[in-house]
Amino acid sequence: MWRATSTEADTFVQAIERGKTYLLRIINAALNQELFFSVANHTLTVVEVDAVYTKPFRTTAIMITPGQTTNVLLTANQFPDSTGMFVMAARPYLTSVFPFDNSTTIGFLKYEGTFTKQIISPYTSLPRTLPRMEDTTFASTFFKNLRSLASAEYPCNVPKRIDKRVIVTISLNLQDCPPNKTCKGYKGKRFFASMNNQSFVRPTMSILECHYRNLSTNTITSDFPDKPPHAFDYTGVDPVTQNMNTEFGTKLLAVRYGTKLEIVLQDTGFLNVENHPIHVHGHNFFIVAKGFGNFNAAKDPAHYNLVDPQERNTVAVPVGGWAAIRLNADNPGVWFIHCHLEEHTTWGLAMGLIVKSGQGPSQCLDEAKRPIGRQKQLAKKEAVEITGVGLLRAI
Repeated sequence: MWRATSTEADTFVQAIERGKTYLLRIINAALNQELFFSVANHTLTVVEVDAVYTKPFRTTAIMITPGQTTNVLLTANQFPDSTGMFVMAARPYLTSVFPFDNSTTIGFLKYEGTFTKQIISPYTSLPRTLPRMEDTTFASTFFKNLRSLASAEYPCNVPKRIDKRVIVTISLNLQDCPPNKTCKGYKGKRFFASMNNQSFVRPTMSILECHYRNLSTNTITSDFPDKPPHAFDYTGVDPVTQNMNTEFGTKLLAVRYGTKLEIVLQDTGFLNVENHPIHVHGHNFFIVAKGFGNFNAAKDPAHYNLVDPQERNTVAVPVGGWAAIRLNADNPGVWFIHCHLEEHTTWGLAMGLIVKSGQGPSQCLDEAKRPIGRQKQLAKKEAVEITGVGLLRAI
C-alpha cells in the first residue's frame, strides 16, 4: 500500500477471483500511527488477532495499533466496473495533539477478468466505510466485539482469581530544562513519558544477565510501585498547568512464577489524553475490561468478562480511559512492557517485568535444571570422561 498521491508503479494491486474467499493478514508495522483499515464495498470477517483465534464477527473496517496483527476473511462477491478495482485504505486514528502524518495509504483489489490496468492517480475516492480519524466510538465498538473462541479445542484460560493487582498510570511528562540548556518542548521544557511516575531508563548492563547471574547493581531495582505514588483525578487534570516532572530509573516489577497477575493500565490527562498501545513481551494476556474515565477498583471488576475475553499481546488503552488485563506469569525471565508508539517508548513510557523461576525443571532460567540442559551437561561430562580415558591410554 502507498500514499494516495503516489504513482501507479508504487501502488499495491492484488488480483482476486470472484466467488473466492481470501485471508488477509494485516500487520500494523508503523512506528507512531494507530490505523483504521477498510476495503470498498466489501465486508471483513475478523477471525484472529495477535495469532489467537477469535469468535468470527463481521465488520466494515478494523482498528489496529502498532504491534498488533489482525486476520480477516474477505469474500470476493462484488460485480466490478470495467476497471475491476476496489480501493483498500488505511489512515490514522487520531487522539494526540502532537504533529503527525495524516496521509492516507491505499492499495487495490483487482478482480480477474477485467482488462483495464489503469489506476486513477491521484486516487481520491476512499471507502465510504473508512472511519474518520477521530472516530473513538468506532474504535471502542470494534474492540468490544473481539472475543476468544473459548471452545474445548481452543479454551480461554483467563485467570478467574488473581494473586496480585497492579495499577499503572500512563503519563506524558514535561521535565524542567537543565540549566544552560535549550529544550524544544512545550514552554521550553523537555518531553518525557512515564508509568507510575517512573520514566524508564535503559541501563548499560543487560537486565536479564543481572537477573540470571544474581548480580547486584545500584541502578536496577525490583521495587516498581504497585500503584501510582499519588491518587488524583487521572483523566481530569489540567493538561498543561500541573507539575509533570517525573522520576527516572530502572525499577522492575517482580513476581513469583505462576502469579495470576492483573495490571490496570490507566491513561492520564497530562499534556493530553491519548490512546496508548501497550505491548507485553513474553506473555499473552486477556483484556477483561476497558472503560473511560478513572478505574474504580470497588465497582469496575464486577463487570469484567471472565468467560471469553480477547487474548492478545498488545492492548489499546482507550483515550482518557483504562484497560484491565490478566495474565499467567508462567514464563520466567525479564520482560519489557512498553508503549508501541515508538516516540513514547523513547521518552520512557515503559517498565520491566521479572518472572522469578519456579521449582520445576521447566519453570526456571537455569539451564542445568531443565531436562534438556541436564542432558547437555551429562553429554558434555561423558565426552570429557571419554576424552580423558583416551588421553591416558595414548600416554
